[in-house]
Amino acid sequence: MEYMPDFSVLRPSTLDEAVIAHNTNPEARYLAGGTDILVNVRRGIVDTPVMIDLAGIAEMRAITELDNGGMRIGAGITLSELTTDSRVVERYPAIADAAREVAATSHREVATLGGNLCLDTRCVFYNQSEWWRSANDYCLKYNGDTCHVAPSGKTCFAAFSGDVAPAVLVFEGVVEIVNPNGRRTVPLDDFYEDDGMAHLRLGKGEILSAVILPEPGDGCSGYAKARVRDAIDFPLAGVAVSLSRQDDTLVAIRVALTGTNSRPIVLAGTEEFVGKALDDTALDQLVDLITKQIQPMTSTFSPPGYRRKVATNLTRSLIRRLFDGT
Repeated sequence: MEYMPDFSVLRPSTLDEAVIAHNTNPEARYLAGGTDILVNVRRGIVDTPVMIDLAGIAEMRAITELDNGGMRIGAGITLSELTTDSRVVERYPAIADAAREVAATSHREVATLGGNLCLDTRCVFYNQSEWWRSANDYCLKYNGDTCHVAPSGKTCFAAFSGDVAPAVLVFEGVVEIVNPNGRRTVPLDDFYEDDGMAHLRLGKGEILSAVILPEPGDGCSGYAKARVRDAIDFPLAGVAVSLSRQDDTLVAIRVALTGTNSRPIVLAGTEEFVGKALDDTALDQLVDLITKQIQPMTSTFSPPGYRRKVATNLTRSLIRRLFDGT
């Protein structure tokens, strides 16, 4: 790890001030908890003369219950706060579960909801020191011409590894984005591109300011994750599920995964199982959908085949646990 380079820090107190600060300093980067970007600064992956610290913006630090039964969660809420806020824990348990699975306690005290949703994609050929990357002629994601994961192509396969995104996706959450022209909202599923080099649909200077969740309904939800070292590692695979049942019949189900593709994905085709009994055959067929839609590559030290098995086994176990209420 290199020494931290010099940069200036601006501390706006409102979102408007933050956007103006970026317009004045177009090469600036926004800083929330800093648990990802500051590591990349030290590695020489991110180079910026100015950081715009969003920690002092009160609007981004609030959780508000909405008249329609939903909830607005400011992007500056820490992951630790997501795990302890009774409204989130009771109504959106998958989000609290996912936040609880991120790194260790000290990390969650500063890491934010918005930062986890905007987490940079990761790869063993990218998240290295400058001398290591230069010795390997860099990579397609940074200063190089070749993706070492798939050298014959021109696609970056760095994986998205944020834990909270799939949990928000199973609730069909929406993100609020602030820019110089005002505010816009985008379904979280439309916020991501399947591109390891540019996976966020954020314009220059835009800020993800909040997550807006609809009323959760009467079902249940959860999140499960596999990683090598519990205290610090990103997921080899992570899965969020929300479902509801009536007797032995599946009434609704949504499944979303992380750690396997360059973006978090919502599993397509699960609607085929609504109105049917969730017996072993149906569960096998549902889980089989995963193998056709995930794309783990050699972007981690764990083999892609192993991560496929992890993703399917995690999903099977989580769906069965939620369905059985155990």
